[in-house]
Amino acid sequence: MRGIRLAAAALAVAGLVAAACGGTTPTPASSVSGSSAPATQTKTFTIGFTQSQTGNQNVTSKRQTEGIQLWVEDVTKAGGIKLKDGTVLMPQVKFYDDESKTDRVQALYTRLINDDKVDFLLSPYSSGLVKAAAVITEQNARLMVTAGGADDVTMEQGFKGVYQVYAPGSKYLIGAIDLMLKLDPTIKKVAIVNEKDSFSASVVAAANPYAKSKGLDVVVAEGYDTGTTDFNPFINKIQAAGPDAIIGGGHFEDGTTFAKQLFDKRVNARFVALLVAPAEPTFKDIGDAAQFIVGPSQWEPAAKYSAETAKAANVPYFGPTPKEFTDRYVAKYGSQPSYQSSGGYAAGLVLQKALEDAGSTDPQKLQAALDKIDVMLFYGRVKFSLDAKTHGKQIAHDMVYMQWQKGSDGKLATQLVWPQDAATAQAQLRK
Repeated sequence: MRGIRLAAAALAVAGLVAAACGGTTPTPASSVSGSSAPATQTKTFTIGFTQSQTGNQNVTSKRQTEGIQLWVEDVTKAGGIKLKDGTVLMPQVKFYDDESKTDRVQALYTRLINDDKVDFLLSPYSSGLVKAAAVITEQNARLMVTAGGADDVTMEQGFKGVYQVYAPGSKYLIGAIDLMLKLDPTIKKVAIVNEKDSFSASVVAAANPYAKSKGLDVVVAEGYDTGTTDFNPFINKIQAAGPDAIIGGGHFEDGTTFAKQLFDKRVNARFVALLVAPAEPTFKDIGDAAQFIVGPSQWEPAAKYSAETAKAANVPYFGPTPKEFTDRYVAKYGSQPSYQSSGGYAAGLVLQKALEDAGSTDPQKLQAALDKIDVMLFYGRVKFSLDAKTHGKQIAHDMVYMQWQKGSDGKLATQLVWPQDAATAQAQLRK
């Protein structure tokens, strides 16, 4: 196993810091049952990453950062991360605006490693930016937990120090197809229209053959460029083909625009499932165009993961319950958490669990602890592949599916509609 360098010195950082406890403060050992406990040292532990404060990933990236910052706040309030040798780590974060650009991500991760000398790295949001960061962390033999990347390709490069919290993209629309056919077995024709980025391509690369294996006729299979704002050419092709269902999409901005234009053009499809955008709480801002849209989600507030589900899976439970996380998030930010928010918090929990299990910040011990993680969080189960080619790829986390529906009060709200044993409401066809 290749050694992973991890800066031993904790740094006080200026700028964008969520929480900090400066310096190293020795605390006298206390006597417990006549024996001496290890001397306690409180140290800062600096975690670096980039956020898309500007650019096309800014909405969802901000959500991810909010989740990370809430985790830092919760750990700080709890007195830090306690290691077996008596060291207490107080996490703080340092991040820069990557402007949603891969070249800037690589420059900034190089800066975080070489100039800022951060102790650990989390990823940016979005698969393309995660891949760019992963190249730098691997070149510098550093560990990174990724929160915002689901692209299968990134996790099939034989990376040794990259660990994926998200379920991979190949899983994203499989469950949506199952839901669709359970809801309406007469659906036969499907249109697949997706952004031509690596993540979305990996999603449809799995969804297209799966749809065909279920006897569906894929009547449209088209890709659109990142940044597309006029979907009329694609909508014209869809209307001409007359599909019963539409699946695809890409990220927040394009997915939101595509959904609105489908509604404005009165496209007659009974089922629509899009990537990323529907799971963002602000998707409802497009009004009636959001109604009935289904979205795959890494996590939803109605999730039922618990100590009981962990026991049934024969794995430990770690961290807050889904309700505790949701309540804390709403109290801090004034809105419901998205799956991007939960992914940021979950990445922090994975790091925390690995540090506690390793009992050390030693990079080799920390990597060994990450390799062994198999745990249930409020976010769901997390376990990493140990195969050489897919090392660090997420293999245990499952997707859930939500749908925007109007309640009895006439207001749009999300409902968990699949899998059936976790559903809060029955899925509905578009009218």
